[in-house]
Amino acid sequence: MKVRHSIKSAKNRDKDNKVVRRKGRIYIINKKNPRMKARQG
Repeated sequence: MKVRHSIKSAKNRDKDNKVVRRKGRIYIINKKNPRMKARQG
């Protein structure tokens, strides 16, 4: 999982990416391609 300053750039890498907020952090998750994980905060 990558920790990024800009979540927008990570979200645009794959059309199946979803933005999820958990415990004050923003995560990018992708069920079809699990390598596309990222978090911010």
